Amino acid sequence: MPLTDTLNRSLRDLRISVTDRCNFRCVYCMPKEIFGPDHQFLHRDQILTFEEITRLARIFAAHGVRKIRLTGGEPLVRKDLPDLISMLAEIPDLDLTLTTNGSLLPKHARALKDAGLKRVTVSLDSLDNAIFKSMNDVDFPVEKVIEGMEAAAAVGLDPIKVNMVVKRGLNESSILPMARYFREKGYILRFIEYMDVGHSNGWRMDDVVSAAEIVKMIDAEMPLEPVTPNYQGEVAGRWRYKDGSGEVGMVASVTQAFCRDCNRARITAEGKLYTCLFAVKGHDFRDLLRGGATDDEVSQFIANVWGKRDDRYSELRSENTISLPKVEMSHIGG
Repeated sequence: MPLTDTLNRSLRDLRISVTDRCNFRCVYCMPKEIFGPDHQFLHRDQILTFEEITRLARIFAAHGVRKIRLTGGEPLVRKDLPDLISMLAEIPDLDLTLTTNGSLLPKHARALKDAGLKRVTVSLDSLDNAIFKSMNDVDFPVEKVIEGMEAAAAVGLDPIKVNMVVKRGLNESSILPMARYFREKGYILRFIEYMDVGHSNGWRMDDVVSAAEIVKMIDAEMPLEPVTPNYQGEVAGRWRYKDGSGEVGMVASVTQAFCRDCNRARITAEGKLYTCLFAVKGHDFRDLLRGGATDDEVSQFIANVWGKRDDRYSELRSENTISLPKVEMSHIGG
C-alpha cells in the first residue's frame, strides 16, 4: 500500500547507494584529508548484495516507489553493476536512473543501457580544467567527463542531466560558461547550493552561492522564466530560457526549505534506511534481511519507519542545527 508520513508526504523516490567508494576526492564531498589512503571503507561482506538490493526495491515499489536512483560513492566502481540494473529493470513501472561522476561512462554506457537503465545524471562542477581538477582533486580532466556524457547520449541514456555544486571562491566563475555550454548541448544543467551535509567538508554559510544569485546572473544574459514542477516533491526548481532553448534547475538546498513535499528515502551501501538527507540515525535493513525476515516483515518495517517520519531539517535549519551530527554525503548517497 502507498505510504504517508506524519506530515502526509508520500514515499515516491528511493536512492540506493551501491558503494561507499569513489575514484574522485571532491573537496565538498570526500576531501583527501579525511578519505585518504588509510581510510577504512566498507568490506565486501558489509554491503548489500545485488539480490538483497533487488528484494528491497521490489518491496519499496509495492509501497508506491516509482523512481530508483543508484548512487554511491561512485556507483560505477561497483563491480558488475549492469547485472544489478538488469535485475531492477524487471520491476514494473519503475524509473531507473543513476548519478555518476562520468569518469567510467565511456566504458560502461552501452552495458548500462542494454541492462535497462533509463537515464543518467552526471556531476561536473566546471568546464575549466584548472578549477575542475582542483575540485575533484585527482587530476581528472573535464574532457573525459564530457566524453562520458556523449557516450551516454549516443546509446540513448537521455535526457542527460548535469549537476554542478557551486562553492563561493572556488567555481562561481564557471556558472555562465556552464549555462552557455549545456544550453547549446541540450542537456539540463542543475545548480546545487553547497550543502552542510556531514562535517568533513568544512561547510560555512559564507561559501554558499544562493540559487537566487545564480538565477539573477544567468537571467541577465540569457533571460529565464520559472516553470511548474514536473511532479510534487521535485527538489530542483525549474527555469526555462525564454527563447525556448532549454531549461536549468536550481537546488536551493540551503537558502530555501525543500522538506515540505519531500518524498525521498535513502538506503546506504550497508543497508541502512535514512528518511532525511541530514539524518543522524539510520534503520538497519541488512540484519533484517540476513536474519531471515519475510517480505511481509520487511514491508511492515518500512511502513513503521515511514509512518513515523517527521523530518524537516531544511525548514528548521539554524545555527543550532548545523553543528548536529550528520551522515557524510558520500555515505548517504546525496
